[in-house]
Amino acid sequence: MIDEILDSEIDDLQPHEEEAQVIIKTHERINQDLVGEILKVEVGYIELRLKTTTEMQADDVGLVHGGFIFSAADYAAMVAVNERNVVLVASDCQFLSPVKVHDEVNMVAKVRHKEGRKRNVHVEGFVLDIKVFEGEFKTVITERHVLKLNLLDPEHEDN
Repeated sequence: MIDEILDSEIDDLQPHEEEAQVIIKTHERINQDLVGEILKVEVGYIELRLKTTTEMQADDVGLVHGGFIFSAADYAAMVAVNERNVVLVASDCQFLSPVKVHDEVNMVAKVRHKEGRKRNVHVEGFVLDIKVFEGEFKTVITERHVLKLNLLDPEHEDN
């Protein structure tokens, strides 16, 4: 009986997997072959890996189009915020080194600032130890899906 009590007390001290696991609430239908596979997710933090393919190739030398790198970084930022209706409103990005076909780009995104519905997310991308991308993503969490907002409703226009 004492052993059972001690075992249950030890269990209570250890985090349960269900509590430690973060459920992803956004971009649930995205094609991870195009934006990267999530490796690790915590509240306000994500790591993902984009495996570049010949479909991402921009020229005969094997350069990957920067749009694919940006897309992976954008996706990482959205999942770092992890709200159902998060949208990107601005970004300031630098492509620091070229990426070639078959490179694996490891993205790390971290929420740096929260203010009301706004979130700023810092994202870095690496191929091996080389930083290839760095960006600051400004996001907003909307009450409803961005495609369901009445942005052009005449009642909301300024006269």
